[in-house]
Amino acid sequence: QVQLVESGGGLVQAGGSLRLSCAASGSILSIAAMGWYRQAPGKQRELVAAITTGGRSNYADSVKGRFTISRDNAKMTVYLQMNTLKPEDTAVYYCNAVMRLGSSLTGQGTQVTVSS
Repeated sequence: QVQLVESGGGLVQAGGSLRLSCAASGSILSIAAMGWYRQAPGKQRELVAAITTGGRSNYADSVKGRFTISRDNAKMTVYLQMNTLKPEDTAVYYCNAVMRLGSSLTGQGTQVTVSS
């Protein structure tokens, strides 16, 4: 069993920065990759960024060059550094863990609001 605890959301002005954290606990050796999704009001949930245990990462085109995903394997924590935030980045951000056996787990979400 894996548990995910997210933190770091909040309100920021356009152009500002925030860092999200997602700490995993429990059967962390079963985790193959972790990442962040987001869902804005009236829109579908979309993948923002993901990173494997080996450190390979990928990003949505809309955040490339502005967001950076990283992980601390010792703490089994994944970070999403978000710079040059835009109002369209406003959404609930969800941490996600993909297990080696194929299942996945999503956190409760943290609100990010970017004011113009």
